[in-house]
Amino acid sequence: MPLLYLYLAAGGVAGTLARYGLGKWIPSWAGTGFPWATLAINLAGSLVLGFAARAFETLPVAPEVRGMVAVGFCGAFTTFSTFGLETVTLMQEGQWARAWLYAAGSVALGVLAVLAGMALAGAAFRSRG
Repeated sequence: MPLLYLYLAAGGVAGTLARYGLGKWIPSWAGTGFPWATLAINLAGSLVLGFAARAFETLPVAPEVRGMVAVGFCGAFTTFSTFGLETVTLMQEGQWARAWLYAAGSVALGVLAVLAGMALAGAAFRSRG
């Protein structure tokens, strides 16, 4: 197995455990009336990925470490961070319309996809009694 896979797995385990831990800890003091944990995790993951992306442009970091942080940790912690980075990248490339279409489309279509999945599950598992 290539070394990269071990780094990806280690980052993924760390991101998963961090997400789980924060997901339990934040509501214990912030309450459950608003999804504070998800918001905080998405923002923290975006901050980590943005920091890492810029740092990796200037620092000599091994590809395995890049993968561990960006794909492993941030990917398991939150995919929202990737969404944020891709949107900013489009903006930096001057593709403003595409960036806003991607951002708005991701949010709107993501919500619709959740609703569709719920409807499909409701139809598939409807009580037959």
